[in-house]
Amino acid sequence: MSEPTFREVYEEHFRFVWRSLRRLGVPESDVADAVQDVFLVVHRRLGDFEGRSKVSTWLYGISLRVARDRKRSAFVRRNASDDEPIEDRVDDRADVGAEAERRQGLAVLEAMLDELSLDQRAVFTLFELDGLSSEAIAELCEIPIGTVYSRLRLAREAFQRSLARRQAQDQHRLARVGAGGGR
Repeated sequence: MSEPTFREVYEEHFRFVWRSLRRLGVPESDVADAVQDVFLVVHRRLGDFEGRSKVSTWLYGISLRVARDRKRSAFVRRNASDDEPIEDRVDDRADVGAEAERRQGLAVLEAMLDELSLDQRAVFTLFELDGLSSEAIAELCEIPIGTVYSRLRLAREAFQRSLARRQAQDQHRLARVGAGGGR
């Protein structure tokens, strides 16, 4: 089988790389630059790819390193207004309340995922959101299966703690409002 061209890799795996970077915590406002970073590495290193793993495994490893580097070197600009595209006009058919609720839920999920280490977040999102098996995650992340189980357990525990903390805060807020103490 012949070596894939850069164009073939890009066209076949662009969406996978984009989704992987988002799941690894790269904000929407930075994901285009991060995707470009991944494919710059691919362009430089495609000739070195020996095919001992799947292309997607190789790309995920590059994506993980890019996400980690961007987080570490403060490329991440956490400005919520930058994460949402500005709409030119309002869609009268849209259920504004449902969309606001969906966005709020996604923001809460993103904040909870941000509390996880990048390694835990990668395993957690691949298992819980993408539905991959532990074996597939081990292959994709190039880690032992026991490490997958350990990271998934730790991530679930941290996620549960974060959820419990948020629920307690919400109950406290509701109690204050019910008692006439909130604004």
